[in-house]
Order: sequence, then C-alpha cells, then structure tokens
Amino acid sequence: MGHRTGQTEVWEEMISIPTYGVGEPDKNPMFMEKRVYQGSSGKVYPLPVIDKIYDEKRDQTYKAVFLENDYLKVMILPELGGRIQRAYDKTNGYDFVYYNEVIKPALVGLAGPWISGGIEFNWPQHHRPTTFSPVDYQWSQNEDGSCTVKCSEVDQMYGTKGTMMFTLYPDKAYIEIKGQLYNRTNLPQTFLWWANPAVPVNDYTQSIFPPDVHAVFDHGKRDVSKFPIATGVYYKHDYGEGVDISRYKNIPVPTSYMCYHSDYNFVGGYDYQKEAGILHIADHHISPGKKQWTWGCGDFGQAWDRNLTDENGPYIELMTGVFTDNQPDFTWLKPFEEKEFTQYFMPYKKAAQVKNASTEAVLGLEAEDGRIKLVVYATGVYPDAKVRLTAGDKVLYEKTATISPVEVLEDTVDWDGDKTALRLSVMDQTGREMLSYVPEAEKIEEIPEPAAPAKLPGDIMTCEELYLTGQHIEQYRHATYDPDPYYLEGLKRDPGDIRLNNSYGMLLLRRGCFAESEVYFRKAQERSTWRNPNPYDGEVSFNLGLSLWYQGREKEAYDAFYKATWSAAQQEMGFYYLAAIDCRAGEYEKALEHIERSISRNTENVKARGLKGLILETLGRKEEAAAWYEENLKKDGFDYISMIQYSALKQEKADPCLKLMADRVSTFMECAIDYGEAGFVKEAAGILTLCQKESPMLHYYEAYYASFFDKERMRKALEAGAQTDPAYCFPNKLEDILVLEFVMEENPKDGYAPYYLGNLFYDKKQYERAAKLWERAAAAKPQFPTVFRNLALAYYNKQKKPKEALACMEKAFVLNQKDARIFLELDQLHKKMGMKIEERLELFHKHMDVVEIRDDLYVEYVTMLNSLGRYQESYDLIMKRRFHPWEGGEGKITTQYAVALTQLGKCALENGEAARAVELLEQALVFPHNLGEGKLEGAKDNNIYYYLGLAKRELGQKEEAEECLLRASVGTEEPAGMMYYNDQPADLILYQGLANQALGKTKEALSRFHKLIDYGEKHVYDDVRIDYFAVSLPDLQLFEEDLNKRNQAHCYYLMGLGNYGLGNYQKAGECYGRTLELDCSHLGAILHRKLLK
Repeated sequence: MGHRTGQTEVWEEMISIPTYGVGEPDKNPMFMEKRVYQGSSGKVYPLPVIDKIYDEKRDQTYKAVFLENDYLKVMILPELGGRIQRAYDKTNGYDFVYYNEVIKPALVGLAGPWISGGIEFNWPQHHRPTTFSPVDYQWSQNEDGSCTVKCSEVDQMYGTKGTMMFTLYPDKAYIEIKGQLYNRTNLPQTFLWWANPAVPVNDYTQSIFPPDVHAVFDHGKRDVSKFPIATGVYYKHDYGEGVDISRYKNIPVPTSYMCYHSDYNFVGGYDYQKEAGILHIADHHISPGKKQWTWGCGDFGQAWDRNLTDENGPYIELMTGVFTDNQPDFTWLKPFEEKEFTQYFMPYKKAAQVKNASTEAVLGLEAEDGRIKLVVYATGVYPDAKVRLTAGDKVLYEKTATISPVEVLEDTVDWDGDKTALRLSVMDQTGREMLSYVPEAEKIEEIPEPAAPAKLPGDIMTCEELYLTGQHIEQYRHATYDPDPYYLEGLKRDPGDIRLNNSYGMLLLRRGCFAESEVYFRKAQERSTWRNPNPYDGEVSFNLGLSLWYQGREKEAYDAFYKATWSAAQQEMGFYYLAAIDCRAGEYEKALEHIERSISRNTENVKARGLKGLILETLGRKEEAAAWYEENLKKDGFDYISMIQYSALKQEKADPCLKLMADRVSTFMECAIDYGEAGFVKEAAGILTLCQKESPMLHYYEAYYASFFDKERMRKALEAGAQTDPAYCFPNKLEDILVLEFVMEENPKDGYAPYYLGNLFYDKKQYERAAKLWERAAAAKPQFPTVFRNLALAYYNKQKKPKEALACMEKAFVLNQKDARIFLELDQLHKKMGMKIEERLELFHKHMDVVEIRDDLYVEYVTMLNSLGRYQESYDLIMKRRFHPWEGGEGKITTQYAVALTQLGKCALENGEAARAVELLEQALVFPHNLGEGKLEGAKDNNIYYYLGLAKRELGQKEEAEECLLRASVGTEEPAGMMYYNDQPADLILYQGLANQALGKTKEALSRFHKLIDYGEKHVYDDVRIDYFAVSLPDLQLFEEDLNKRNQAHCYYLMGLGNYGLGNYQKAGECYGRTLELDCSHLGAILHRKLLK
C-alpha cells in the first residue's frame, strides 16, 4: 500500500518467502532431563521435537503485519513467534536489523528449528521454546495516530503468559516494544527476557557498548574478560596481544559476552562503511542485560552462516536483557504477578561510538589530536534545537539548528584540554535538556571475579545457605543439579526450618505430590506459629491451601486460604481462591466480595477480572458484567473468557474470538480450567467443544466437567477421548492429574489415560508412579509402541533393569519399524549393553530406509564402518549426504570424515603411495560444505600433520615435511576429560609426542607420553559430574550415561596411548583392551590398537 506522509499505518497481507522445510514433530515424548541448553535445562516436554531439516527451498506464504511511518517500515511475522522479520530505515535504505531474505531453519532452538535475522523475543528462557511457532496477534490504530501490533502466547512448559506490543508513532524513528509477562498459574515461576536483534556484520562493523563497560562475563558468569580490549584467554582463544573484541573481524571463534555493569540505557552496533547502525534504549535499572553473540568470523562461523542463510552473509546478535543481566539469569514471577517494561529499537547515523543515547537523541563525541568531533542525531524533528559543548564555565561550541533523523549535526572544535571537563548537551527549542554527556576520568578498572559453582550439600555450612542454593538451582532451571538434596540436607539438620519445609513442600506440589507436600507445609506452619498464631507472612498457609485444594479437601483449603489473607502479600491469591470456592458452593455474593478484594491487590490479574465478570453475570447484573468485560479487554485483548462472555451478552457470534484462539488446544483447555476451578462447569465443558482440533485431553476435560451435570455426556466424552489419536498428547498441568485420575476411575478400560498420566509423572520426576502407569497402559494397549519405548527409559534409567529395558525397546521397534527415533534409541541401548559392532551394523543394513531418515543414525552408521576399517565406504557415504548439526553438538560427522580420510592416507603411506597419502591427508584438513560444519579456529590436527610429515619425507620434500611435523608437535599438552567436543582430543597429544620424536626432540616427546599416562592413572577412579557451568550438552539421548564408566574407558585409553608412545606395546594393548571392555565401540581404542599389529 502507498504510504501517506505524516501518518503511521498498520496492515496485514500475505507475503511469499523462500523457505526450507522442516520435518514432522516426533511423536515420542522427549524426557531430556540432563540436556544442557544455553546454560540451563534443555528439557522440552511437553513440546515435541523437530530434528529434520530439508535441503529443498520453495516459496511459502506467510501472514505478515506491517507498521510504517515516514521513517521506518517494520514487518512482523506472527506465524514465526511474532518476531520482527525486517526493520528498515527508509531515510537511507538501511536495514538496521539483519534482514534474512529466506527462512532457512537450523537446529539451534530448544525444540529444533530456529532462524536467524530480525528481532527474536526470547522468554521464558533462551532460546524461546516456541520461536518457530505461531502466536495470537491483533493490531490497532490508536487515537494519538500511532499504530500497534500485539502478539501473545501462553508458555506450555510453565504456564506464564507473554504479550509484546509493537508501536510506531507518526513522528518518531523508533520502534516501541511494551512487554507484559503474567504468571497465570498459582505457583511461583521463573523467566528471563532477552530481545535478540540480529545485526549484519563485516570488517567495518563494531558493537557499541556504553563507555563505562570495562568487563564482560561469559554464560553463568563462569569466565570474565576485559572490554573492549581483551588481554587473556577467552573462549579458549588467546587475546594476549590485546585485541578489540567489539569488532566482529577480531573474534574467530563462537563467543558470547555480557556486560558486567553499566549505568547507561543503550547498547548497539555500527557499520563504518554505511555510517549507520542500531541502538537499543531501555532503563538500565530494569534492563541491565547487554550482550553480544557471534558464531565467529572463522571457518566454523562461516559454516553456520551458510546453514542459516543463502545470500545475506554473517550476523551477530546484540541481545538486550530485561530483569536479567546474564544467561542463565532468571527472575521470579509470583502467582498472578505481572511485570511490565518498555524497550526501544532504533536506527542512528554518523555518531559511530555513541557516548549517550535516549529515545530522543544520540550523542557522539571523540577528542583526539587537539580536535573534538561531535555528532548529534535525533529520532524526531526538533527545530531550533540547541547543541552546546562546554569545558567548565567556558562555552566551546553552541549552535542552534534543526536536528532530525535526516538532519544530523556534525561539527569539529579545536580543544586540547582535559576531556573530563567537557560536557556535551542538546536542548529542544523550549530549553529543556534532552540529553547530555560528560566523559569519565580514565582509571584502572577493577575486573570482577568469575562465579563459583555451587558446593555439594554436605559441604555447605548453614541451613540458610542450603535453602538459598536449592532456590538458586530451581530459579536458574539448572540442568544437572537438583534442589532436593539441598533442602533435605537442611531438613536433616533442622526438621522444622520454615523456609526449607516450605520450599521442599512447593517442590513436591509442583511434581504433583499433593498429599506428600501437605506434610512439609504443616511442618512449616507448625514452626511459624511456634510463639504466636499470626506469622509475619502467610505464604505457608496459602501453599497449604493449594495442597488441600488439589486433594479435593475444599473446606480445609478454604480455612488455609483465609488465614493466608491475614498477610497482605497473600491477599490477591488467597481471596481469588476463596471466591472460587464460594462460587463452587453457590455463595456468589460472598464470592463477589472476595474477588473484589483480590482485584484491589492487583488490578491487572486477568484471571481474577474474568471471574468477577462471571460472578456479576450469575448475580443477574448483566450490564455491569458487560461493562466490566469491555474494560478487561482494554487491559488485555487476549482475555478469551471476557471476550466470549462479552459476545454472548451482546448476542454476538464468538467468531472473532475463535479466530484469535486459532484452534490451539492449549488455549481452549486454559479457558476451561479457569471456568472450572470456580465451578462454572457448563461453561467449561461448552468452550471445549468449540475447538475444531482433535485431542484426547479436550474430551477428557469435557467428561470431567460434564460429570457434574450430565452423566450421559460424560460417558460419550470418555469414549471419544479413548478413541482419539494419542499423538502429541503430552499433559503436564497439575489439573491434568485430577482429570486423568478421574478418567482412569470412570473408564478403567481406557489404556491411553495411564500412558498420558505416566508421561506427566515421568516429566515431574515421579519415576515409580510413571513406570506403574505405563505398565498398566502396556497391558491394556499391547500394540502401542510408544508406551513400551517409555517403559524402556524407566527400566534402564531409574530401575536399573537393562534386560527388561532392552526387551521393551525391541518390542517398541517391532510394533513400528518405521519410527527412526525408536530405532536410534534401540541402537543406543544395544551400544550401552555391549552389542558387537558387527551385529549392530547387520541390524542397520536390515533397516537402511530408516537409517537414512536421521542424521544421527547415519553418523552412527559411518562410524561403525570406520570402526571396521571400511574407510572408503564410510567416506563415500559421508559425501553423498547434506548434514544438519545441532548447535553445540558439532564435531560428530566431521570427526568421521577426518578419520576416514586420515586412515585412507595412512594406508596409502603404508602401501608406498606417498603422493596419494598427501592428497588424502590434505583433503582431511578441509571440511566440505555438505558436512554443515566448519573447523574451529585453533584445531591442531596433530595426527593429520604427523602423517603428512611422514608422507612428505617419503617424497623427499624435507622442508615441507619439517613444517608439517612442527605443526604436529604443538598444541595443548595437558590431557582433558571426555565431556566436551571442543576440548582438544587427548589422542592428539600422542601425535605431538610422535612428531617431536620424528624431529629428534626426545625430551619433549617423552613428556607428552608420560602426561597421558599420568592423567589416566590419576583420574581413572574419579567420581565424575557434569560441569556445574556447562553451557551446551545438546545430545538428544534419553538413556542416562554412566559418567564414571565413560571416564574409566577414557583414562585407560590415555594410558594406552602413552604406553604406545613409550614403546610399551604389550601394556598399551592391555589398556586398549580395558577401554574396549568398558566401551566396545570406542573408536579411538579400536583405531590405535590396530597400530600394535
């Protein structure tokens, strides 16, 4: 549409974008309990995972909502998480966020597909679980001439609601983003919020952090670097010579950094060639997070650029955190609490290294060589603005001019004095100061210490610290530490501790252990009323009320909720539940009194506001109810209960509401629960029938609510639920427990209901209950493969029954021999249980159509070929396929590629074909594009260069041979553990030693060999744990790893390598044998044992 000058417009249209497709979500529930993702838990349940990316591109149509004014044009894609896909500065033709002209997903997201470009909004964790999924959306034209697009969704993992409101004003060159995060659950929840603008980068770009940022932290604050000039090792790269890490071109490896502290409200990026950039503006008191992430400018990063775009090149992420300053750094949302905030993204020009910025103006000031360059940019038109530069009382410069997004003031002033005496300011025509900047005195800045990992419970001195550590682990959604041992250790020392009992009771409540949680809440209540009946805070009473509520003991719950309201902090939640129970008892006048008292404590509580409307209707006060619903919808346009009830009162169709709800099963169930918990069961059952999608839980909930008023309808709904396809039915709400237990009691023949409830309890760490439920389901549904696959997980991981686990997994695959995920897990189990490689390979050959489906199966296949010495076959198969690695899971296929070519080169060398060996080995050094990965800067490839050196010696190329052997002889000399792919493989130390030996450096060679042996002997009996600060362990393996066994295999392997280097071949063979006893598929031991023959 044509833009009208001086106006802001909003419209929706269908657009076509070239798109690479993704596979179907996996139908198997994923219980990835130990997966580490972005520094916190990588669990995905109840979301399904997509791990298939297609290589074919086709045009795909998307709904796009546009905002446009005289300066900017913004495109938002509600079907892809509500992201800003494009933000374009019309005044200079500059995309101030990275514009990716294709939708090219890669396996970066929590649940799989993720795309680069635009601005992504990450909550309640990073990356956002539904970054690749649709959101609810609406748009409006506002009375002040601005236009707003709203996007909203409820997170299915934890139940919090997030709403983003994008506004463009007629006369401003910025995007305003208002966020609302609302905890619509009755439990405390945690969240982080990182807006994630991608910014195009090249050799001329720089990240613009405020002038007071002198130190930056890594994820979890586990490491620290000076900024902008790094002078040490950061992300395993040595910046010892002093390197400016604000420049993309200077960072060769994947790197994150987050500012330690800043008192400024901006962060951004600038392109010196285009003389344009982007800024984020937000109050630093609530938005302290300022972060840069890059894939790195090296080969590794370039591979990821290719994975994510066709033609648009590299980018960085300049992330901005609200209520967070690090990843992971989560903030609490109390029950029914809402947090609001405002962010701004805007382009700017000319000011380069910004010194201060606001939503009105941007100031640049550079003083060097006796001259000052000053720049003032404005986001709107400011006629007769006054720019003044002073030094103390002396005015060095003063000019009145119009400044605007297209009229940037640039000037120079002669000055050779003290920079800290300067003050640059800009005032509007009324004399109001819009912005100023005073340079800070240069000083030696104190660099903060990295964070320390949590101690083990037994090593913590006080109950308070045990409580705080448990809270921290919960709050930060730690992937590999559980809070339970900390709470229980404290309770062992002081069984009556209020905080520990309350926290452990809440943990049990979250896990659906309603009766068990009551015990701890009552202990906390007993201690808190030890000296008087009226404690300072009523939280324990409220939590006890919830426990009783879920147990169906409403009278006792009512008493507990009422007692909780004696404390102001609990009145909002307490009075809400009192009103709900009043409604269930038909006491609507009393309910109205209680709900109004709840709303008086928090006027933004959507659930409470909806309940008040229902109560008014029930009392016959229809006009008041209609007016109230209308007011509710002004506060929250996605309040579906108010929308539906308002339509009914106005005798209008509910079509607009249903269109917004978009047949999302979860949305209908949330509304039903809100109706049902206050006893409006007919309304609850009714709304479920409006959803056009099929889901067992829709029918089950309808049956549950119908049981209160229509037994025949209940029976029909139960039967419909039992007959509905179980695919993707992954319940996880506490209310789901009550409904599924009801279904199992009313229809014990339904074999799916215990399967669903087993899924829920396994996710909530109630493993024995889950296993019993799955056993019941398996008996009722002996042809249902997923329940047998799930039982295999429970038997192997939790009950330590490997034989039973294998039997179940084999049955699952027999029942569905086209399920590639089940075949992968079956092979994992075979591998863990010591099946010979030849037998595993035979099974693969029987099911090659299934193997071809998944990259990880295919990698396992070529790995087995390499293990059996079939290197050419392995190489040929690798080159036939395009691979799509998971972020953080790189290194698997590249390892097999390098192994195949290195072994082929070594064989050629042994056969006297030195020239052919050189050709193969040099090929092994370069990763072809089809692998989907690049080589990490700093990779030494000692083994390849060692054999290259030998081959070139054979060819008489002495200088080149010497150079190769020298390259093979260097690298990290200290062996590492067996945990992380980007640690230098320990066997490369062997080749450092062999290369030194070949160069006649016996001392250096022996040192390497002994270090391998010493490490193995020292650590072979270690009790191994995953690093507390692990940032990425992305493997989608569901069977638990015996880390001690894996470590022992690794240590014996190192001892074998060291002894081989020393010429102790018999001892080396014994050590390799011990490794292969522990792990018969250990590729390193298999390959190096062949050297002994």
